[in-house]
Amino acid sequence: MIDVQRLRVLRAVAEQGSFTKAAAALRLTPSAVSQHVALLERSLGVEVVVRSTRGVTLTEAGRIMVGAAESVAAELAHARQRVEQLGSGRTQLTVATFSTGGRHLLPGALTRFTAVRPRTLLHVREGEPETTLPLVRQGAVDLALAYHFDGPLPLGPGPNTGLTWTALLEDALHVVLPQAHPLATRESLDIAELAAEPWILGCLKTEAYLHRYAERAGFTPEVRGSTTDYFFARSLVAAGMGVSLIPSIALHPSVPGVRVVPVKAPAPTRYIGVATIGRHGERPHVAAFLRALREQAARQDLSGPDGHRKNAT
Repeated sequence: MIDVQRLRVLRAVAEQGSFTKAAAALRLTPSAVSQHVALLERSLGVEVVVRSTRGVTLTEAGRIMVGAAESVAAELAHARQRVEQLGSGRTQLTVATFSTGGRHLLPGALTRFTAVRPRTLLHVREGEPETTLPLVRQGAVDLALAYHFDGPLPLGPGPNTGLTWTALLEDALHVVLPQAHPLATRESLDIAELAAEPWILGCLKTEAYLHRYAERAGFTPEVRGSTTDYFFARSLVAAGMGVSLIPSIALHPSVPGVRVVPVKAPAPTRYIGVATIGRHGERPHVAAFLRALREQAARQDLSGPDGHRKNAT
């Protein structure tokens, strides 16, 4: 039988990268941490970590066991939540979300959800996917409204393996130009046509994404402004500082002085969805909230303000 405490220790070692740091996080001695890991390895018959002077790294067996540790932690957290609810008679639901998803999708979903489950206590936490997806694995939140750009789902291989991804929206990015820009009246644009333009970032995470698309188009973008708010980024564009790439869902509310032009296919796209863990049938409040999010996403207007047109094909 595998000891749950040993799994907890291994998970801390994986997160901290060393026995010493894991010991501090768990309030144990480094020798106690080392002993827990050694006993886990003895019970499994394989090594779960590789020890070196630079710290420890997981073996393939170790990665499997850390995944199991995350699942066990999540199931225990959900079980504790259900037991606590027996006394209060009320279920609780904790939702994590990124800012633009929370602003444009969450309010309508919350309204739909509370209409059918008014006695559920709701909690909302804001954060980027790299922060909130592990929280789902740990059982700290019930689900996370998240996103990823073109490429693999943000669920694995790695610390998020085992999560279930429910797709909601394909959120195409559009070029935002000053209204007087010579290209502002175009029906669509190729990124290469903007090679000489300075760029404004509305999300720090989009810089690598912009560089990837620019590289395909044969140029290196000059980034003149960086923000963490798409509305602010469009305001800087309106002031003539540069151009920007903004997701459709973040084009509300409108900003005067800018034009929004679709990018020619294949357009850069942000994919929005929900990450969950466990069996929804055993947690009907989670299943109900997923339905509310899907209904809200289906009603989402991506046709946008600011002179925005639907994507050209």
